[in-house]
This record gives sequence, C-alpha cells and structure tokens, in this order.
Amino acid sequence: MIRMLMRLTLCVLLVGSQTAWAAKLVIYPRHQGQIDPQLQYMLEVLRLALSKSGKAYELRQSASEMVQSRAIAELAANSGAVDVIWVMSTPEREAQLIPIRIPVDRGLIGWRLALVNAQRVGVLHGVKDAKALARFTSGQMHDWPDTDVLRANGLPVLVSPTYEGLFKQLGSNRIDYFPRSVMEIRNELKAHDTLPVAMDESLMIRYPAAFYFFVSKKRPDLASDISKGLEVALADGSFPRLFKRYIVPLLDGLKLQERTVISLKNPSLPQATPLARRELWFELDELRGRPKGP
Repeated sequence: MIRMLMRLTLCVLLVGSQTAWAAKLVIYPRHQGQIDPQLQYMLEVLRLALSKSGKAYELRQSASEMVQSRAIAELAANSGAVDVIWVMSTPEREAQLIPIRIPVDRGLIGWRLALVNAQRVGVLHGVKDAKALARFTSGQMHDWPDTDVLRANGLPVLVSPTYEGLFKQLGSNRIDYFPRSVMEIRNELKAHDTLPVAMDESLMIRYPAAFYFFVSKKRPDLASDISKGLEVALADGSFPRLFKRYIVPLLDGLKLQERTVISLKNPSLPQATPLARRELWFELDELRGRPKGP
C-alpha cells in the first residue's frame, strides 16, 4: 500500500513537472511609451503564430524598459533579457538577428501621417513634394531606421533619446512635425491629449518598409516556430482576420485616399524583402466599401 502511494505521488509529481516544463517562456521587451499603440495587436499576432506552431509557449514582458537599440543588443547577445522583438527591418538588423520575413504590419509602418503643433495645424498645407517638405524639421528617435530614411531623402531630422521627448519637442515647437504610422497616430494623439499636438490633414508620406518579428541567431528553433505559425495563420485566414479586426479600423477617418502622397525611397530596405508576395502587403483598395469612421 505504501509503495502504491509512493508510485502515485511520483506520477503526480512527474505529470506536474512535465506540465510546468511544457510551455517555453518567450520574453518580449517593455517599451518606453506610456501607452504602446501596437502592443496589443503585436502580442495577438505573436500568440496566434505560436499557437499554430505546434509547440507550447508562454509570453512574458521584460523586467525593464528597453529602447530599440538596447532590445536589439540584448537579443543579439542572447542574454535572456528578451527573446523576440518587433521592429522595422534593415540590412544591419537582418545580419545581427533572424528575421521572420512576414510583415506583421503589412507595410503600414511606412505609411506616415504628420503630428503637428496644434497652434500651427496648417503648417504643412501646400506641401506637394519632398523638396517643399525639406523646409521643415521632423523629429525621430535616435535609433529608429526612419531617421535614416528621412535623411536619405534630404529631409532635416532632429533626434531624441526618448519617445516621450518627441511629443514635448513638438508641443514646444522645437520640431515642425512628427511622422507617425497610420496604425499609431490616432492612439498616440489620445495618449498625449494634454499636449498641444494635432494631426495634419493634408499629407501622407510613404516609403517601402517591413515590420518583422526578430529573434536571436542562437534561437533558430523559435524563428522556425514563429515562421511556421504565421504561414499557417496566413493560409487559414486567421492572420488576415486579426489584421482586419485590429488595424483596419484604425484607418477609418484618416482620409488616406484624399491626401497628397509624398513617396520616399528607402535605401535601408533589405534585398530579401518579399515584395513579390502581394498578399503580404496592404493596398488602399481594401478600404473601399467600408463605412467611414468618425
């Protein structure tokens, strides 16, 4: 009887241990933004991919805040502080890390509207091309690839060491505009409604860009699982449905079809970017037939 109880106890302990060990921990970075407008969507996409990978994973936020450059450095070093990040792709990042080449933003990170000072809301009205836009100074984080994109097109940029500092610079007229993705701009306005910032209604700046999940080169297993899960989610329609539910409503009311589009080159776009896979990229035609937002 005692032996039977001991065996039963051992079995329970083993099952419990296997359950605890079954889910692999995946740490993602805690960002500086007071309200990260992309966090919920990115986590939902990551959860979806991992759930369709055939493996068990558990997501957890990093213990400390990280700007992009630190998160990339921690990931490249495989320090254990972070296991996955989502950032715009560049050749340097693809050389340091493993990119999962499915743009989770469908290219919208390169569709930019301008935040401006609310007391100068019409500052960019009448701007029709990059030459005219070059008369104004934008703001960017020091470690964002967008900084290089804007400068490569002859546009002046004032950099900041902090994300929140850019909104303060705009509110104090130290910069003329702050280009934000069409996915981000509405939530960011709401998050900074105590500052004198507003959205320009006239322009859209566009350049080809891809927003990927990246993992350490020492974690090809994790890269394979995320890639596999995303491809399954694309094939079964669950990823497009998630994008439609979270991202497409953010575009309502932005009047994208009515804006002057200033197209920029992106010299940092990696050659391996899957531009030929048309299903991976968003097109304005997908907005046709949708009810107008507020």
